[in-house]
Amino acid sequence: MSGIAGELAGVRRAFAQPTLTLLHQRQAAVVITIFREAFGRNNVPIPTARLHAQVEEHLAEVRAAGETDLPTGSGREICQRWMRGQWLVRSLDEGGREVYTLTSHAQQALELVKNLARDRATLSEHRIATILGTVRRFNAEANPDRGARVGLLNAEIARLQAERDRLVDGAELVGATEDYMLEGFTELLSLVSALPSDFARVEERFATIRGEILAAFRAEDRPPGQVIDDYLARADALMTATQEGRAFEGAFALLRDDGLVTQLREDLTALLEHPLADRITSDAERAELRGTVRLVRDGLDRVLAQRSRVTATLKEYIVSRDAVRDRELEQTLRQVESELMTWMAGTGPRATHDVPLLPARTGIEHLRERFHDPADDVLPERIGHPDPEDAPPLSMADLVAQGGPRLAELRERLDASLASLAPAGSLGELFDTLEPPLRRPVEVFGLLHLAADRDWTSEEDAVEAFAAVRPDGSTRTFAVPRTPLPDPDRPDRPDRPDRPDRPQGETRA
Repeated sequence: MSGIAGELAGVRRAFAQPTLTLLHQRQAAVVITIFREAFGRNNVPIPTARLHAQVEEHLAEVRAAGETDLPTGSGREICQRWMRGQWLVRSLDEGGREVYTLTSHAQQALELVKNLARDRATLSEHRIATILGTVRRFNAEANPDRGARVGLLNAEIARLQAERDRLVDGAELVGATEDYMLEGFTELLSLVSALPSDFARVEERFATIRGEILAAFRAEDRPPGQVIDDYLARADALMTATQEGRAFEGAFALLRDDGLVTQLREDLTALLEHPLADRITSDAERAELRGTVRLVRDGLDRVLAQRSRVTATLKEYIVSRDAVRDRELEQTLRQVESELMTWMAGTGPRATHDVPLLPARTGIEHLRERFHDPADDVLPERIGHPDPEDAPPLSMADLVAQGGPRLAELRERLDASLASLAPAGSLGELFDTLEPPLRRPVEVFGLLHLAADRDWTSEEDAVEAFAAVRPDGSTRTFAVPRTPLPDPDRPDRPDRPDRPDRPQGETRA
């Protein structure tokens, strides 16, 4: 095959990929727009019935705007065609509901369209500096010559030391130009936009492995141990030998290091607070950069869930498959067949015998376990009316100090902690940061009340200490089940602002 023929074959294979088939069709602009509007940038799973309705509504709005070349059929039929095109995938979520998600091919097409729609320079000082820095760092980490590595590190240390000394001595602080900042934000957004499709490719690879494992188990042409060994080898190769797997491992290592996550949040915050950031980035781009940690965490959760499904498939097969039980079942079926042949030998050709599929259900009458006790209905003694003159004088401050929890102030402090860059890890850590008037014993119940109102659950095996301060200055320490606070970067946190707290009344200490 000549060179041009080989190139043509490679290009044809590329055009046969679902990514380019999506972009090559006549209705590509409408389909991409619906995908971006429905799934957003995080590829949030959508229940099947809801996506069918959304597709029909979006098509009606586009048709009303004057567009004529639109997909035909109901929302269900259109989504099924998109599934056949490998742009949508239907699966079950943790609750057992059928949901749609975008495939890695569709996300790659969305990313390509987004990059083409974004203004960017083809050549700039920032890009050349990025290439030089990347090559320098790559060489410093991969050079096999020990002396060369030491020389590169010494040169970098000297350069950084000279820059530090120059700034300490009061030299001029050279600011970044607008073009430099624009190119930097463009490259950063391009890197962040590629994360969802990378995670989706790893997730789809695990789904493929799961299907192959199920097929191998059903075929029973190989021993179960060989199937399991093959899965472990392929899973290890997926995490180490593919670009998507290495990206997944890097993201997993990042999220396990709290210091790196905090540093990433602080660096992104500093970049977005730059004086030029508001002028060269849009609101959507700033929101995309702020949600980088949450984006990585969501993709990581989906990959881990898919990998857990593969592990659950192996576990279910290993637990359910019992060679002894299979032999007992085979012997039982042979006995049934023998008895059936004996019965048929003494009956006519049209004889029948009713055999219940399930044994008869046993009926048990309900017995009362507790009988009425007249002593339970005796009224308590009446409360006497004391003399008002005997009541001690109290000020408003004394009444407030002896009253119930200050829910409004506790709710403000709780929301402020969740919105900070370094939120508290649990209710106990938040309680220790409060001032003494908000650390009364009754405030412990106030925090637990707010946590229960937001559907936060406590850990069963872990407790933490709440060092409370009474109004008279005495202290008391309470051991309370540890209630962790949700991560502020997760989209499914139960304390999101669009859910107002139910009004609660004050309780008495």
